[in-house]
Amino acid sequence: MKKLFANTLLALLAMVMVLPTNAQSRKERKILFNSQYNYEIEPVGVGQDGTKVFKVWGYGKKVGDAVMNAKQAAVAACIFKGLPGGAGSATTPPICSEPNAEVTHADYFDNFFTVGGKYLQYIAVTNDGDPAGADRIKIKKGYKVAIYVQVMYDALRKQLEADGIARRLDAGF
Repeated sequence: MKKLFANTLLALLAMVMVLPTNAQSRKERKILFNSQYNYEIEPVGVGQDGTKVFKVWGYGKKVGDAVMNAKQAAVAACIFKGLPGGAGSATTPPICSEPNAEVTHADYFDNFFTVGGKYLQYIAVTNDGDPAGADRIKIKKGYKVAIYVQVMYDALRKQLEADGIARRLDAGF
């Protein structure tokens, strides 16, 4: 009986030591928008003056969550990464040219990108309803969806300049 108990205890102890643990802090998990590699963007065309139109991919356990992630990614790409050039348009530089702006102004961007946050003011979704067909892919942990968005780029820039996050274009070097 003692031998069985000791073997069981040893097996449980071994499993606990072998199981992987997630040492990622809450802050690191919360700020997924800051990675310059998280955005999948495809230029679509030219929008109205002061706007950018493109296709962006998002991920989530549900389709609705993936759509919200795509909206966040669209605004975050404009702020931190910039947009690739497409047919008839040049590459657009990021609004925040400061290196590590997402870390330097982490509190501001945590509030900006909260669920239902201020970033939604600068998004105009150009397709209605949930994505379907090739724009909706079932993956192992949920869905990967693409939406067509129009970002009010100039208004977003003006807001970030007014809040002291982005440098004004006329500020010089």
